[in-house]
Amino acid sequence: MGTNEDTADARTALLVREAMDRATAELPALMDLSGPARTEGSRRRARVRVAIGAGVLAVATLGAATASLLPGDSAGRGPVEAVIAAPPSPTAPPQPVHIEPTPGESSMADLPPAERARQENFQDRAVGVLQSLLPPTVGTVQRTNLKVNFYRATKDGKAFPLIFSVRPSGEKPSPCQEIRGRVCAKATLPGGIEAHASTIPTGTVTETEVSFRYGTCNVRLSLFPDEAANASAPVTPAQLLDVAKAPAFLDLVRAAEAQPLEKEQRSIPGG
Repeated sequence: MGTNEDTADARTALLVREAMDRATAELPALMDLSGPARTEGSRRRARVRVAIGAGVLAVATLGAATASLLPGDSAGRGPVEAVIAAPPSPTAPPQPVHIEPTPGESSMADLPPAERARQENFQDRAVGVLQSLLPPTVGTVQRTNLKVNFYRATKDGKAFPLIFSVRPSGEKPSPCQEIRGRVCAKATLPGGIEAHASTIPTGTVTETEVSFRYGTCNVRLSLFPDEAANASAPVTPAQLLDVAKAPAFLDLVRAAEAQPLEKEQRSIPGG
């Protein structure tokens, strides 16, 4: 009994031969000529047969090669089906870091479902923007399920709390003052907005933050130290100012100012 390969070769040869016969049969019959004319006619017929044979052979070979890559039974019987993989699904947003609220403190779990979904959607957008704009030294940015303005960055086993707040307020944020070891920097954002950045000592480590006024809201982006690891916030004031200038970051601020996610900040008389 012949092998599958012998059967494929025989089918290919038959296909080539039938195609050449059909093609040359359509050529006009040669007149009863002699000498050079008869010779040229024979050559023309031969060239057509060779050209068609080469084309058919190439197609047949491609078909055989394709079939050999498709699944089938060992005897090569039955229909051959091509299996096309479904496109990969979009990457799901990372799960939030769970932070247990302190006694009496509320969390995002206490929100109505629609409002919780709105805040989580904003957090997912913020994570993407912050991850793309903050320097690699910050590590991986994640949202938390405690507050809409609370995130966390992790790098080399260290965890740095991160606050991104766009909070309605009737009062402008206080400008940075270089007191008690605080170091300040400032820059002008698009639209003429003045932003202040600083490093703030906390014991032997430092926090870094940037703040500015946008519309009716006070905006703050702060990265805190990992005090347990005695590691300062791995970002400089200049780097946070670059984040604040970025159009993608300001788009987030604009969206949060138009539809606030945090309660209005109110000052306490005598506080």
